[in-house]
Amino acid sequence: MRAYTKQYINGQWVEGSGESVLTNYNAYTGEALYSYRSASPADVDAAYEAAEAAQKQWGKLRPDEQQAVLERLLEAFDYYKDDIFDVLSTEAGCTVAKCAYEYATCKDFVKEVMSFPHMMEGKIQPSVTPGKANYVFKMPKGVIGVIAPWNVPLVLAIRSVLPAIATGNAVVLKPASNTPGSAFLLAEIFERAGLPAGLFNVIAGRGSEIGDYFVTHPIPRLISFTGSTEVGRRIGELACGHLKDVSLELGGNNVMLVLADADIKRAAAAAKFGGYFNQGQVCMGINRVICVKEVYADFIEALKAELKDVKVGDPRDPEVFVGPIIDDIQRRHVEDCIAGSIAAGCTVALEGKTVGNCIYPWILSDVTMDMPTANCEVFGPVVSVIRAKDEDDAIAIANDTDYGLSGSVFTRDLYHGIQVAKRIDTGMVHVNDQSINDEPNVMFGGVKQSGIGRFNGKWVIDKFTTDHWISVQEEYRF
Repeated sequence: MRAYTKQYINGQWVEGSGESVLTNYNAYTGEALYSYRSASPADVDAAYEAAEAAQKQWGKLRPDEQQAVLERLLEAFDYYKDDIFDVLSTEAGCTVAKCAYEYATCKDFVKEVMSFPHMMEGKIQPSVTPGKANYVFKMPKGVIGVIAPWNVPLVLAIRSVLPAIATGNAVVLKPASNTPGSAFLLAEIFERAGLPAGLFNVIAGRGSEIGDYFVTHPIPRLISFTGSTEVGRRIGELACGHLKDVSLELGGNNVMLVLADADIKRAAAAAKFGGYFNQGQVCMGINRVICVKEVYADFIEALKAELKDVKVGDPRDPEVFVGPIIDDIQRRHVEDCIAGSIAAGCTVALEGKTVGNCIYPWILSDVTMDMPTANCEVFGPVVSVIRAKDEDDAIAIANDTDYGLSGSVFTRDLYHGIQVAKRIDTGMVHVNDQSINDEPNVMFGGVKQSGIGRFNGKWVIDKFTTDHWISVQEEYRF
């Protein structure tokens, strides 16, 4: 992959002025890719000021003019397809299938937001005052700060960046330190599409050096963050203290319920994808499978069979399904969670192993909610299988968590599946499917400690805009 050693501010590639020199690493081999000087608070100022100036001009364009720029993004993504696969596999450890998912989903988001400039709909409302007309205009918020994670770095940046721009805002993006290249590649893609200079800016740096300032800076009106609940809580506190809006998509402890009438083979196949795709490093991924006692043993055997021939290793190999964990810190976290649950008395139904930064799939059975792999977000290729006495017990166990992002229910009775799904305290539930679902036109978001706000479709339009009331007194009152 290319070495991105500059920051991207106001359409220019400039040297960072921060105190730190950061190094980007290959997630699979651990080798250093390149080093760059981090952004400083002064760079944050420059990026936000450029965005503020560019937004004022962007907001003056007609909807069709804005749409024409957005349409060119499709060709730009095609042009950089090979680079997208290269940067994702190299710095993020994404398998070929994961790269293909991010590439295709980014293009789906482009197609969805192309209509957004024409959807800035207002209202004309009656008045109780004689001779008055009330107009409510939908307006851009102005500048939006986006903080993206490392696990799905392109999609989870694009999901905020594109709707923000398509609704008339400008953006400053801060990528995760593990995956800066994906964000700077986005800058190249936007350049090729002809996005006006300053409308999209990328600054990379240590959170300890610029993180708080990025959030509290006076220019951005909204901070969109995807990442851990711990960091999201800190961002929410800082933003609230400065009366800023937030959109937070945070951690998950997602569940699959397997009911007595479920198709066990289909459920196991779904759990393979939902639990182990991208090495389990997906906020929507399945962490827990709760089976009613009648199907508990059969499900474990079916899941073991699904994982029997899974290939683990180099993410550039098209046959590899499980690639590397992002770094040593995350790998040790996963290993500690496994060891803690084993020490607490769970059974190892399928034993994995660690080779370099790759962890082979694990299945843990006889798990209870007080064990580490069940009560926290493991973010690795580990699924904990929990036995429930009956359906009501399964639902109670599913809800016994501070998180509520995504989930899944398997049953042959589809209407009953909907009724069960409504009882699961989580933002999204998928009947007879795994938990990793994201469609650009459908609401996305969690409850409890999994986040605040909703992404996608009309929900994100409302989130990234503000309503402006203007009244006209057609007949003088005074």
